[in-house]
Amino acid sequence: MELDKYDYQILNILQREGRISNQELADRISLSPSPCLRRVRQLEEMGLVEGYVALVNARKLGLTLMAMVSVGMDRHTPDRFSQFEQTMQQYPEVLECHLVTGQSADYLLKIIVKDMDAYQQFLLQKLTRIEGVSGVQSSFVLKSSIDRTALPLPSQTKPV
Repeated sequence: MELDKYDYQILNILQREGRISNQELADRISLSPSPCLRRVRQLEEMGLVEGYVALVNARKLGLTLMAMVSVGMDRHTPDRFSQFEQTMQQYPEVLECHLVTGQSADYLLKIIVKDMDAYQQFLLQKLTRIEGVSGVQSSFVLKSSIDRTALPLPSQTKPV
């Protein structure tokens, strides 16, 4: 299916304002409410809209230390990678887990915790105890000048 300008407008608005009412969304893109709602549902059914979330302020919850962690694995096998990824799913401190290329590490993790003591506990009690982890390198975020959740979308009709 090809997306048209209305679909892209809907996606752009929903990425930034997930709680917008259908009526307001329809008004903003100059469609009547029924076709707008049909389009939103179709975008959801296609898997382009995977869900809706609330963005919570980490600092106000006391989560002030963010780390980017490179993890090396001892063996590069599907089983080893699968086991590591399943273990990462269990840790709420892990915001992102990416299998990467082009560097000495196999995984790049984005971790958020309360403070350095909490990070040390995560590192020593969880991460380094996972079978196959052969090396860890941590970088701590001093400032986030860009922290987006919205994807860049084309402004014209393009096939998906």
